[in-house]
Amino acid sequence: MPDADRPDQTVPEVLAAAVSALGGQEREGQVAMAEAVAAAMSDGRHLLVQAGTGTGKSLGYLVPSLLHGERVVVATATLALQHQLVERDLPRLAEAVKGVPGVDTSYAVLKGRSNYACLHRVREGVPDDQGALVKMPEGSLGAKVLELRSWVEQEAEDGGTGERDHAPRHTDREWRQVSVNHRECLGAAKCPFGQECFAELARERAHKSHLVVTNHSLLAIDAIEGVPMIPDYDVVVIDEAHELTARVTQAATDELWAAEVERAARRSQRYVDGSEADDLADAADALRGAIGDATPGRFERVPDDLADALALVRDAARACFSAYPKADGGEKGGDADAGRTQARGAVQEVFATAERMAAGSDADVLWLSEGTDRIPPRLCVAPLQVWGTMRDKLLTDKTVVMTSATLMLGGDFGNLASSVGLKPSERVLEGAPASASASGAGDTKGTALPWRGVDVGSPFDYGRQGILYVARHLPPPGRDGLGPAQLDEIVELVDAAEGRTLGLFSSRRAAETAAEAVRERLPHLTTLAQGDAQLPELAKQFVEDPHTCLFGTLSLWQGLDVPGETCQLVLIDRIPFPRPDDPLMSARQKAADKAGGNGFMQVAATHAALLLAQGAGRLIRTTTDRGVVAVLDPRLATARYGGFLKSSLPPMWTTTDPAVVRKALSRLAADPS
Repeated sequence: MPDADRPDQTVPEVLAAAVSALGGQEREGQVAMAEAVAAAMSDGRHLLVQAGTGTGKSLGYLVPSLLHGERVVVATATLALQHQLVERDLPRLAEAVKGVPGVDTSYAVLKGRSNYACLHRVREGVPDDQGALVKMPEGSLGAKVLELRSWVEQEAEDGGTGERDHAPRHTDREWRQVSVNHRECLGAAKCPFGQECFAELARERAHKSHLVVTNHSLLAIDAIEGVPMIPDYDVVVIDEAHELTARVTQAATDELWAAEVERAARRSQRYVDGSEADDLADAADALRGAIGDATPGRFERVPDDLADALALVRDAARACFSAYPKADGGEKGGDADAGRTQARGAVQEVFATAERMAAGSDADVLWLSEGTDRIPPRLCVAPLQVWGTMRDKLLTDKTVVMTSATLMLGGDFGNLASSVGLKPSERVLEGAPASASASGAGDTKGTALPWRGVDVGSPFDYGRQGILYVARHLPPPGRDGLGPAQLDEIVELVDAAEGRTLGLFSSRRAAETAAEAVRERLPHLTTLAQGDAQLPELAKQFVEDPHTCLFGTLSLWQGLDVPGETCQLVLIDRIPFPRPDDPLMSARQKAADKAGGNGFMQVAATHAALLLAQGAGRLIRTTTDRGVVAVLDPRLATARYGGFLKSSLPPMWTTTDPAVVRKALSRLAADPS
């Protein structure tokens, strides 16, 4: 709880001082958010706060977090927001409030181990499958690895953090040459460089800090899986909370394929004297055969051959793991033998995954991926739902504040609340005294978890700044992708806007088809498609030339911020429902129907509403932005669920008249200011 000399009424004062010092202007929604967050922290009640783009929600939760008496964790979905908080927002805020008495401005960032360079790997080399040191790669890869190694040593000498974000430009493959994941790590006690380990030093800084910035995945591993990753804390603020269930699901998803089992067996042969490693290799062959005979997709019932192969892998991995000699300092058990540690960890991982898959729990969904030319088919297992574990493992132990620009799906907090484990019946109405149900927030018996939902609005006037155009006259989208009518519509809209278009498509094929049509029929414009170059490079081109179109898929729906005249038309080809054959979504929809609910609305429509809201949010990023969101799917206007989807979008002026929209775009193109 806050100290007695830090009353809640100081929050608006500190916020005002911070905004003034940063050269900003007071925003009503930001003040309302800060007060609501402070009240939630003080009362011990969970809070869902929707803060529209432009509210300044980072300061809205960082100020009350600094004023709170106990440690606060801030968890983000993306590294980009994490980077913004640590590199920009928090340093400026700390400087702005450094004169306020009693405010602890200490903060630290905590990431997964693979986000930090590993001194052991850099200085001692990388063991291969047989335990021998791998030679330095040749050519451009070798040159980049040498550059990264030099940077790592400089970081160590200068007292740097060794974080990947600060490293010279590199690829994933290059970074893996200077980093390890959690199961490859020797551990600080065994590693000769444990005292100067970047990851361990980051944990130490977190233990000494009042505010810790991390990500959803690390939060899930710490709170839900029970693996201690984050120092003890009282409150967690979850930014980008609309992505929480997806990130928690991702963190709890495991994969298994024959080559992984085979590699674990091969690496074990140097350390296991008996036949256990060979038995594991035989199990890998059985798994490869069973996967080859199986049909990709979700398994309602696991085929007998596959079930037998999984049991064989499980038992062989257990035996192989047990056959490793205990660490004795010798050749095969040396405490700092990186090859042994990594090989044993690989076998342990295979065993845990195979055991989970072989168990066939109703709480899990098991499926076989399609595979590609480069990636073999693999078995995947994920939790059917995560709200139960979030409720039991996170919401009963901590006070949780969740915030995003898109939390009210269908115009209400209920869908999001239910997906994370909060019950609509537990919502505390405005004006209810804190004592009415605050005790439930820390009730580990799960009797009640009171929460509030607050929408602080947006500084934008969506009704004047934006138009929502639904192309009601078009035919419904089919399975064959974009048809002639949709392509004609796209070309006409892009022509009226003279470029300035961000196209958000349901598939890579649709994006490429649209780009090809626009290039052919409007050659005077520059048309870019996702995949033509790296996304940052494409975004840079898009921003620099207004007469440009950028067409792409999911990463553009949520990850692009392009204010100004660059983007005056956002095209959405179809309502982004999950694919009918999506294993996890289809299983969740079926489970909701079986429980007496409406699986389509609870799963498919909610998923579509969230993505639509995120996509439409690309248009208006500042108070001066203007433009059109054009949805080429008539079902948004004609289907019964259309009202639910539209009520999830910003309140823009709506029309179904293509002529009105083309005229509006032409006027904007003539006078973009």
